Amino acid sequence: MLALAFTFPSGRYHATPWDRHVNEGAVVWPPEPWRVLRALIATWHHKVKPLGRHEESTLRGLIESLSQSLPEYTLPPASHNHTRHYMPQREPGKTSLVFDAFAAVSRKEPLIMAWPELDLPQEQLALLDDLLAVMGYLGRAESWVEATHFDGTFQPNCRPGSELSTRDLSAGESREEIVSLLAPLAPDAYSSLRKSFLAETKAAKRLPGTLPESLLDALSVETSDLRALGWSQPPASRKELYRRPAEALRPRRKPQPATPLVATTARYILIGKPLPRVEDTVRIGELFRRAVMSEAKKLFGEDSIPAVISGHGLPRENRHRHAFYLPWDSPISGRTNGDGRIDRLIFHLPDGMDQYTRQIAERLNRLWSRDAGEWQIVLENIGEADAGGELLAKASEWESVTPYLHPWHMKRGFDIEAQIRRECTMRGMPEPVALTPLGAVKVGARLRQSLHFRRWRDKRDLKQPDRQGSFWQIRFAQPVAGPLSLGFGCHFGLGLFRPAAA
Repeated sequence: MLALAFTFPSGRYHATPWDRHVNEGAVVWPPEPWRVLRALIATWHHKVKPLGRHEESTLRGLIESLSQSLPEYTLPPASHNHTRHYMPQREPGKTSLVFDAFAAVSRKEPLIMAWPELDLPQEQLALLDDLLAVMGYLGRAESWVEATHFDGTFQPNCRPGSELSTRDLSAGESREEIVSLLAPLAPDAYSSLRKSFLAETKAAKRLPGTLPESLLDALSVETSDLRALGWSQPPASRKELYRRPAEALRPRRKPQPATPLVATTARYILIGKPLPRVEDTVRIGELFRRAVMSEAKKLFGEDSIPAVISGHGLPRENRHRHAFYLPWDSPISGRTNGDGRIDRLIFHLPDGMDQYTRQIAERLNRLWSRDAGEWQIVLENIGEADAGGELLAKASEWESVTPYLHPWHMKRGFDIEAQIRRECTMRGMPEPVALTPLGAVKVGARLRQSLHFRRWRDKRDLKQPDRQGSFWQIRFAQPVAGPLSLGFGCHFGLGLFRPAAA
């Protein structure tokens, strides 16, 4: 068996998947076999070849040996993290938001990568030792690495294959998930692929520079050259499915204090272009719930999704104690950032998250629609109500962000104001001391009326007494904690209020 140990002195591993943009915030984990071989080749050219102790034919044999089979891994605890900064542009005063995503890993606990059936010749082992001793980084240049041979007991938790094993959660075992990693082609497979491409007339004219004869040279081709010719993936590579622990990149809980705090709220960053408009809040809220339900179904099965997540099967006295899925335009200095685009998602459970609902919250990473695109989700904060920021603050005066749609039919003595008062009372809030209608709200740089907003849900056969909507300012005698979301569709962002401007 051949086993290598990698530790990351900076506590970070930076590597963007080949088919993802760096600003999507994605991280490939564990380090791909293809990427590890390229790191060995780069180390050879920059640090080992000039010493003249090894022949290049030995490197070629080493790379071909490592390409014949797929490795297994022992993954240390890690979590998906990122930093954000604004990159100056050429035009004065212009900046561009850049996401730098990475896997946060232990500085001491190694990642083990092993080929169980591989035994290298002595000269290849000697070269590998020299390469590992001077390897400076793995992935991007920020991923400082220390690499050595590993001679200890190897117990893999990440293996090739797409068949998930059945796990018993009651026995304390973790679930698995499938990830795709780039692995190098075996020499014969690469030779066949090269011949098939170069047999085509057009390809024979354009591609020889990115299809050198040997596998070693093919793995050495610059990424920029491959992208310039439109390769969908490196020609000397193959995509392989691996099974890794479902929590491989999930944040680890810290030891609980004597009186544990109950998390009620998770806040996410929404990443993608274009970001959805505030006017489409209810549509994004429904997509958000669909994403949460999808993760819950994967974890617990369709028939075991918690009622506080689905909102189904709850008693009448529940009084809106189930999950709220609230999209919003994030604040800067207490006010919205002014672009009129949804860039945050709030997942709020008024009575707190248990270990199962929190597990669902931590797994979310994508929001999608069959006809409206796809966005990445990055968990920004999870904790008590203040994790939600402005929407979950305490305030005496609140004003509409999205239209309020009264949930009951109006009749004499039961107008919109009366319905707002009843809702507040039913939810255990004090009755408002003043209700002031607003003709419009500001979204971005424009004033918008309720008719500019989407005011209906996709679910069929819903009773909707109000299809027009209205905006309000509500004043209470004492501060009330958010989120304040009332009326029809309130769990999806309709009837959403924020603290009024001071």
